[in-house]
Amino acid sequence: QVQLVESGGGLVQAGGSLRLSCAASGLTASSYAMGWFRQAPGKGREFVAAIGWSLGRTYYSGSAEGRFTISRDKAKNTVYLQMNSLNSEDPAVYYCAADSDYPIDSNTIVVIPDAYDYWGQGTQVTVSS
Repeated sequence: QVQLVESGGGLVQAGGSLRLSCAASGLTASSYAMGWFRQAPGKGREFVAAIGWSLGRTYYSGSAEGRFTISRDKAKNTVYLQMNSLNSEDPAVYYCAADSDYPIDSNTIVVIPDAYDYWGQGTQVTVSS
């Protein structure tokens, strides 16, 4: 049974930083990608960043590029999202997701939420001005 458990959300002032964590268990695919998505009230789920688990290639949305960093710790089966320079566009519930059908040598990433098989429960990020 696959479980993804996010943590690290909270309230931060504009310009501040947060680091989200996603602890994964039960993933048995030989290759997969881990992604972060977010969903603000009244909006659809939006791609933020992703990483190919085996080779560590990273991908970012335009709004995340340069401010957010995705990384993974293979020994801990954990993926992180370091978020810096948070602003009024960033408040949302942030979700961790796994795509278990990800080719090991792929140099692209799927940004559509439906492509991801497993999801965490989400963690709230709030930014105060």
